[in-house]
Amino acid sequence: MKLLSTFLVIITLAVGGFVAFSLYLYLSQDRMVFFPTRELEASPGDIGLGFQEVWINVSNGESIHAWYIPAPSDSCVTGQSGDGGAPTILFCHGNGGNISHRLETIKCLVTLGADVMLFDYRGYGQSDGAPSETNMYADAAACYRWLTGSQGVPSNQIVLFGRSLGGAVAIELASQVDCAGLIVESSFTSAREMGRLMFPYFPIGLLLRYEFNSIQKIGQVNCPVLVTHSPSDDLVPFAMGRRLYDDAVDPKRFVTLAGDHNERVYMQTEVYIGSLKWLLRKADSSALTDENLR
Repeated sequence: MKLLSTFLVIITLAVGGFVAFSLYLYLSQDRMVFFPTRELEASPGDIGLGFQEVWINVSNGESIHAWYIPAPSDSCVTGQSGDGGAPTILFCHGNGGNISHRLETIKCLVTLGADVMLFDYRGYGQSDGAPSETNMYADAAACYRWLTGSQGVPSNQIVLFGRSLGGAVAIELASQVDCAGLIVESSFTSAREMGRLMFPYFPIGLLLRYEFNSIQKIGQVNCPVLVTHSPSDDLVPFAMGRRLYDDAVDPKRFVTLAGDHNERVYMQTEVYIGSLKWLLRKADSSALTDENLR
């Protein structure tokens, strides 16, 4: 009887712990998915780039903050659209920090001759509100409308670039609007698959409040697609990047990066730069191969 009582206590504690942690997962998803910081540590001006401060009204009387950075006149223009204008990249960053932590990326992109718009989701940097899947999609769409409306940028000159969680945002937008191209870097297939990977013994399908279902949407994207990912990614499995590439429609390219999830050791390599040029030009790149970046 004593053994049975002990066994029942153990089972009760185990079930209670399982239920308690499940409840924690459900209630704490915002803190587990989004890692915003408010303070801007630098600006494009600190690296010698001219830029425009942009504030865009979104829902509930809130506004989001962005930078619009035109390519320097002496940059190497990688290609021209049918309208004769330089490409414009709308960059969707990942789940941590804010736009001030992406200056290295901005410098790389504008050097290629592209104008860049970089924005903070609600709850990040100087943007109002709080982040959510719905808000992230709406914020990116608001920036797209600002480019095509206030700036008069034709849709066939806009390239959507999403890194990590931003890849899901860029894929969603690319499946809904016309654009010249899509770049997906170090991103995942869906929040559900990431959740099952991180918490394999919990009913993620019942607990998850976010979808970010990129694998379901990327096949609906009708523009050239570039997918990049590293086999050494310590956060998002390389296989997820390959699956996104496999489900994308042609024309498409895949480039294997080097380094872990937050390393940018590949950004000045010939293959990576060549892949960006291919995407920006929307042209054939016979030199682009599926080789590792060194």
